Amino acid sequence: MKNFYETVQERGFIEQVTDPESMAAFFDDEVVSAYIGFDPTAESLHVGSLVPIMALAHLQRHGHRPIALVGGGTALIGDPSGKKEMRPVLSRDEVQRNAEGLKRQLSRYMILDGRQGLLANNVDWLAPLNYIEFLRDIGRHFSVNRMLAAESVKQRLETGLSFIEFNYQLLQAYDFFHLYSHQGCRLQMGGSDQWGNILAGIDLIRRIKGGKAYGLTFPLIVTSSGEKMGKTAKGAVWLDAERTSPYEYYQFWINTEDQDVGRFLSLFTFLPLEEIQGFSRKQGAELREVKEVLAFEATAITHGRAEAEKARETSRNLFYGRGPGMEAVPFSEIARERLEQGIEAYLLLVEAGLCQTRGAARRLISQGGVNLNEERIGAFDQKISTKDLKENGILIRIGKKRYHKIFTP
Repeated sequence: MKNFYETVQERGFIEQVTDPESMAAFFDDEVVSAYIGFDPTAESLHVGSLVPIMALAHLQRHGHRPIALVGGGTALIGDPSGKKEMRPVLSRDEVQRNAEGLKRQLSRYMILDGRQGLLANNVDWLAPLNYIEFLRDIGRHFSVNRMLAAESVKQRLETGLSFIEFNYQLLQAYDFFHLYSHQGCRLQMGGSDQWGNILAGIDLIRRIKGGKAYGLTFPLIVTSSGEKMGKTAKGAVWLDAERTSPYEYYQFWINTEDQDVGRFLSLFTFLPLEEIQGFSRKQGAELREVKEVLAFEATAITHGRAEAEKARETSRNLFYGRGPGMEAVPFSEIARERLEQGIEAYLLLVEAGLCQTRGAARRLISQGGVNLNEERIGAFDQKISTKDLKENGILIRIGKKRYHKIFTP
């Protein structure tokens, strides 16, 4: 049986790794505790966080111990890595509320009972730190020249990097040091933009403890068309069912570009690679069935099999015309008085959250991509009114597969 490192390597999770030769043997010799940090800037994570989540889930499936670290302390500063400007500063109450939301969410993907897996919040050890002692005991191990050479810092120096953000690397390195000292954690994983922070933690452990630690980063996932994975016309695809319904989540995956299906099956499902390789050889009409597998498995992992089955049935009914299947279709409401006056089609798309901007809505309609009650909208300024209501609702279809129902209360 392949160990964890071999598994994630074959499935496409790895971009950079420290000491790759000893890393493979590392997972054969002992039960490994490894951590990934999650930034609580919102109450929910989105699809962009799935690669690290799946990596921790694979780690646990191989008998190791994942540590999901919620950055309740570091979020009060904000990670400058990969950011063009300083993030808005969140209050302690906002960070705490978001951290609680992430804790509930991460527990759906892995067992976090303290023994098989651990859920931690770095505010527990960062908040009590004495600043003078921290600078004396930790800060003295950091070279300003080396910190300035980090790519994430160099990029921000052009636009302005605050002193509080400059301290972020010290705090993240201290997280690794703390988890190494108190939880026996010897591996940190994260996105490729975290490479410098991970190396700083490894170096701090070596300097203070004389210990050996490891780092591993994941690639930024982009689609075959070059777009950042996880973005749609409506914005981010959230893991919270209140923000992105299970049906919308399923539709996101079933609309995967043809060239990405095999890669996404490897990254975002637990299906065996041998089975995925068989799927990858299918073409044409059979590819729709493979996309169904991807959408079902990904939705089941995040929302449970019952919701995945409901979303699949609704999607099939709408796609093949076998039934209304509207119970899982996302919907919004609009005041009847508003419809009585008439509302231009492109404005309706924006108000319903189907397009982020008026310009995007006009382009979509002009390209013939929007249907109203299964009839194409001919002009972006076409007036939609109460005469378009069917049983107090209007069914909008974008492209071939994306449906939305508008009701009047």
